[in-house]
Amino acid sequence: MVNFFPNNSVIHITNGIIENITSDRGNTLVTVSYVDRSANRRTEQTIRLVIGNNTVIFDENNNRVRPNTLTTGMTINAVVSSAMTRSIPPQASAYLIRIVRRPISDNVTVGRILDIDRQNRNFTTISDGNPSSIIRFNVPANTLIFDRLGRPMNFSGLTPGLRVRVRHASFMTASIPPQTTAFEIRVI
Repeated sequence: MVNFFPNNSVIHITNGIIENITSDRGNTLVTVSYVDRSANRRTEQTIRLVIGNNTVIFDENNNRVRPNTLTTGMTINAVVSSAMTRSIPPQASAYLIRIVRRPISDNVTVGRILDIDRQNRNFTTISDGNPSSIIRFNVPANTLIFDRLGRPMNFSGLTPGLRVRVRHASFMTASIPPQTTAFEIRVI
């Protein structure tokens, strides 16, 4: 394979999971979580990819597709610029994105909220008091959240101890606890 980029000018992301998609000033911003296996370590990373007019995107069949084909929960491989912002998460230009797998379906988990990280918009649940059932749910801004009466509520209204039904992506990271993206949260 021919390498069109000088050494250390790009980062290769393998099997990244799309967590969130937004638009800003004509660019599509895609937040991706992935496992960085460099330097003999495995660390979970999150990066926001800036998809512009020069970004090339391929589907699973190597057909070129538009940015609006990308959806939350997709697994992708990407080649991105190593020059990135120092923001959290860091932001970098995407040169190439290849869709590896699309989310098949979503699942439902019922559990009690253990803790909430408001800054990173995620929370952890446990089902039936079983420690092996602990899951961390990442909550993008477009996640629907409803109170006990079915009325919309804000993420800030969730508190530890609440029992919730979470409709989420079928994929989960291999981390401890496993993580996934919440599509809908209902207090029950």
